Amino acid sequence: MTIQGTGTARPAGRPRSEKAERAIIEATLDLIAEGMGVSELSIEAIASRAGVGKTTIYRRWSNKEDLVVDALATLKAPLPPLAGVSVREDLITLLDAMRADSGNRRGRCVMNIAMSEADRHPRLTERFVERAVEPRRRALREVLERGVATGELRPDLDVTLAMAILSGTMMWQSKWGPGDLPEDLAERVVDMVLAGMAPPAA
Repeated sequence: MTIQGTGTARPAGRPRSEKAERAIIEATLDLIAEGMGVSELSIEAIASRAGVGKTTIYRRWSNKEDLVVDALATLKAPLPPLAGVSVREDLITLLDAMRADSGNRRGRCVMNIAMSEADRHPRLTERFVERAVEPRRRALREVLERGVATGELRPDLDVTLAMAILSGTMMWQSKWGPGDLPEDLAERVVDMVLAGMAPPAA
């Protein structure tokens, strides 16, 4: 995240600044997890929970929605590195990252509450999608398009539909599946989907 400075601000990365940021982010997530929707959430409540002044928050975030976007983004692990050797392995890596994200029950609760107000806060939703969702979509699309180019996947593959099938299955499992998703879920999903996306036998 970008830390906005003031005339006498410390350089970014100083321990006290990092500690305050962590406290603010955690306070935001805690309040949402406790059932406080984005509309009810206030800078005053966040500051009180984090043990900081409101000015400390406003030095870093110009408004509540920007803070919530940054807080929600911390619930998503960084994109895992892809080996680039095979489409199957890269798809498993990407889907397993989704499985790992869904294993964070607090994070899942926070995300459900925050996203339930998407219609009331379209800018927040748009920025969160751009920040945390689009990079994953791009990575998934690039892997599938590479598979078509290398002949690992059928030449007439509908890449957009394939993306929906892969990510949608993982999302369904995280919402409606067992509490703890099996560690081999990504591999099983990929293998089943690839059976229908493989090129025709020669």
